[in-house]
Amino acid sequence: MSVLIFVLINAVLILRFCAVSLAADGISSSQSIRDGRTLVSRNGMFEFGFFGLGNSKNRYVGIWYKKIPVQTVVWVANGCNPISDSSGLLMINSICNLVLLDRNKSIVWSTSLSKQAKKPMVQLLDSGNLVLREEENGSPEDYLWQSFDYPSDTLLPGMKIGWDLTKGLKWRLSAWKSWDDPCSSDFTFGIESREGYIRERGEVYYRTGTWNGFGLSGSPDLKPDNLIYDYEIVSNANQTYYMYNLKNSSVISRVVLNQTTRTRQRLVWMERSKSWKVFAFVPRDFCDNYGRCGANSNCVINENPVCRCLRGFKPKSQENWNLREWSEGCVRNNPLSCHDKDKSDDDFVKFVGLKLPDTRNIWVNES
Repeated sequence: MSVLIFVLINAVLILRFCAVSLAADGISSSQSIRDGRTLVSRNGMFEFGFFGLGNSKNRYVGIWYKKIPVQTVVWVANGCNPISDSSGLLMINSICNLVLLDRNKSIVWSTSLSKQAKKPMVQLLDSGNLVLREEENGSPEDYLWQSFDYPSDTLLPGMKIGWDLTKGLKWRLSAWKSWDDPCSSDFTFGIESREGYIRERGEVYYRTGTWNGFGLSGSPDLKPDNLIYDYEIVSNANQTYYMYNLKNSSVISRVVLNQTTRTRQRLVWMERSKSWKVFAFVPRDFCDNYGRCGANSNCVINENPVCRCLRGFKPKSQENWNLREWSEGCVRNNPLSCHDKDKSDDDFVKFVGLKLPDTRNIWVNES
């Protein structure tokens, strides 16, 4: 009899251990997450659950670094629609969507699946990606939904910025409205025609320069030979995107769109000082902002004035140029005479240290 009791007790302990183990990084359709409980990725790096900001009582659902003592949120589900108390509940509903419910059981936020799942589960991966998938199918190609497809203000290793025409997805970063308001603002970063653009209220604020097959022409911080990360830009008929991966798995680094400094920053965690260090940021200075000197000009930050016309060009408006209003740019001293080569003085001039011209309105023949 004692042997039987011992076996039963051990069986119960094993079952309870398995349940806790399953709940550690994921939940099935029969489980839920209440405010105060979290999922933790298997490597212990990321945590998913409810959190608050500042002195506000508002509650948000998101993902943050668990191993870092400084609260660092990398993804928010309901940034523009917080819950006003701790009554929130996360669960997989009858049509297989992950839903966030408030005190009145009203849906505050939800994934949007286009197909049913037999045995859906939610899992927080070691990469910081929250996925909704079939319990018996962990293939990334078969994920039903993933948070990496809906970025907030942070780009983690393995995330993409760009677009996928086959899936109808457009990946871009959107800065928070303020440090204690994670609702998406109109300060965004995305990929357009093989180069990166930061936009503010829809207007171009900064661009990286075009992709030349080796790097982005106007972004020295994105040189392939840096010691922190590797990156790639993929462009084909179906998708165009930028993605990076860390060279050393012990390094913790992220890219964030900072609403306070109006910059895109690459940050590296410094364990000794327990703080984030800015590894690189853009725009770097006045000249790095978009179109400061207008067309056919050059901006040199350590010269006065900073704007000057390229060789063979003159200010479009000398009066405005004298007033340091440079946005109209420069025009040719003499028109091109391409049709009369015998009388033409036209020539090519080499310039260095410039961003290549804007390519947003250029068509590319890949054949």
